[in-house]
Amino acid sequence: MFKNKTVNFKDLLVSYFSMEIGIHPKIPTYSGGLGVLAGDMLRSCADLELPVIGVTLLYKKGYFKQKINSSGEQVEEEMHWNPEEFMKLFSNKITVKMEGRDVKVRAWLYEVRGVTGHVNPIIFLDTNLLENSEEDRKITQQLYGSDDKYRLSQEIILGIGGVRMLESLKCKNLRKYHMNEGHSALLGLELYQKLKSTNSDAMATVREKCVFTTHTPVPAGHDQFDKTLAEQMIPEMLTDDIKNELFLNGKLNMTFLGLRFSEYINGVAKKHGEVSRSMFPGYHIESITNGIHSQFWTTSSLRKLFDKYLKGWEGDPFSLRYVLSIPKEEIWQAHMEAKRLLTNFVNKNYGVEMNPDIFTIGFARRAATYKRGDMLFSDIERLIKIAKKSKGLQIIYAGKAHPRDYEGKQLIKRIIEKMNSVKDQIKVCYMENYDIETAQVLIPGVDVWLNTPMRPKEASGTSGMKAAHNGVPHFSTLDGWWLEGHIENVTGWSIGSHPMISKEANHDEDVEDMYTKLEYIIIPKFYDDHSSWLDIMRHAIAINGSFFNTHRMVQQYVLNAYFE
Repeated sequence: MFKNKTVNFKDLLVSYFSMEIGIHPKIPTYSGGLGVLAGDMLRSCADLELPVIGVTLLYKKGYFKQKINSSGEQVEEEMHWNPEEFMKLFSNKITVKMEGRDVKVRAWLYEVRGVTGHVNPIIFLDTNLLENSEEDRKITQQLYGSDDKYRLSQEIILGIGGVRMLESLKCKNLRKYHMNEGHSALLGLELYQKLKSTNSDAMATVREKCVFTTHTPVPAGHDQFDKTLAEQMIPEMLTDDIKNELFLNGKLNMTFLGLRFSEYINGVAKKHGEVSRSMFPGYHIESITNGIHSQFWTTSSLRKLFDKYLKGWEGDPFSLRYVLSIPKEEIWQAHMEAKRLLTNFVNKNYGVEMNPDIFTIGFARRAATYKRGDMLFSDIERLIKIAKKSKGLQIIYAGKAHPRDYEGKQLIKRIIEKMNSVKDQIKVCYMENYDIETAQVLIPGVDVWLNTPMRPKEASGTSGMKAAHNGVPHFSTLDGWWLEGHIENVTGWSIGSHPMISKEANHDEDVEDMYTKLEYIIIPKFYDDHSSWLDIMRHAIAINGSFFNTHRMVQQYVLNAYFE
């Protein structure tokens, strides 16, 4: 343990709370897009020398390791990692009262070093202390645990415990508390309880300090807990002066708390902001479109190319617009290097014998039914016909289902069954245990990135942004970020009608449009119009990569939410 010498906590101005943060490929404290976005944001904050501290939980057992058995079923295996290999342990401990008993919390420090050498901290809260009961020691063991009580316990530690730990670390000058989704919304209640004895308008003061980002238009994405459970867990926090304002329809709704305690609220794409305003009438909701960390997600062969032609791009990803001046064939050679890495990885680990010269479609998402992961396999005969008509087609999929999501697990099984039915005519692969490392190999190595959500249920989506940074065109329904990034035949292709033309999505029309564009536009262009294909690759980087990055996103938070 050490005495807080590496970071001056008094200089920190913004705290960023997130239930999950994907900051390092070997630290499995994330499940998917929400955590990976948080990691990218904190990397950009360090690059831009913004004094921001991240707050999350430790998750000694991570999320889970996915295995696919011979029947195509997802099997969850436990993960284990050692935080001492990546972090330093603070001597500080704080206490959170839960069900009338004291729960001790300690913190681990991870340092994020930006491109200029600037260091920002992330603290990982941990209840695995001898002073705690066996039950309480497990609170920070597993990401998104088994039941509501466990989940609420984690959110109490994150929100209430997080604020107390920041105080213990002498973060005296924090101006903003940013909640990345509702999981940490109890931080607002903690701030209110600390202020109310000395501030006659404590709620207004808390609201001035808080920023809330909502990420999902899907109801299942908004945590809510029975009133009786909340009163059992944190009765001393639910005082009479505020109690009646905290519950919505008899539930402790964490999204409602985030809205209630925050002055600045935003969705994560322009369309998502619009959807959120309709979901939560009465609140002023802005939008800041998500991004990804350009340097972290660009494959090594392209990074070398950008270093050669675009000096300083890693600190100024807006300069990626000048990719249009890089010779096309050099872009292609960098892509082929990434593609060989992918095909070698697949061939070695799955024995599929893929060929880097063959047109390859990539798809990787959390296996949720609204994302329609099996849409590409809707008409097997049509798909085989398209493959035979062309010079070849390869398909690579990946993605996990939540352990309690039966429909998501069935979706994975259905996709693998469909893959098995076409594997004699089309090379196919479902990659296990999709994580940061897998994504860094898969995304740059395919030729088109497919996305098929049923609109308007995709809040933003960031994998297509990662693809764009690597010159991989996006092929997607017009939802989330793609409504802003799509230019037909320039940055990629749309699937289905535009929301301005048809507010209601039509699944059958989406399927037909997807197959038609693959057969008559996308695959022929790849094989028969190489120069035009390279133009699309370069425009994906220049137009989408230069804008859909976390440097731009963080700058918008600074101007609109943090220091307005």
